[in-house]
Amino acid sequence: MKRDFKTVLMPLLLCLTLGLAPFIPGPHIVGKLKWLFGGASGMKPMDYFDLLLHGFPWIWLILALFKVFVKKN
Repeated sequence: MKRDFKTVLMPLLLCLTLGLAPFIPGPHIVGKLKWLFGGASGMKPMDYFDLLLHGFPWIWLILALFKVFVKKN
C-alpha cells in the first residue's frame, strides 16, 4: 500500500502545480485543450510544446493510477 502511494504522489503533485498552472484566470491546459479541440487554427509549435508541458503530469498520473489498479486486480 505504501508503494502504491509513492507511485501516485509525484504525478499528483505535478498535476496540482504544473498541470494546473497558472491558476488565475483559469488552468492553462483547459484553454489549450479548448483551442486544440476547436480546430487548432493559429497554433504554433510553441503552443503544442506548451500543451505537452502542461499535459505531461496528467498523462503520468493516468499511467500511475492504471499501474496501481491493474497490479491489484
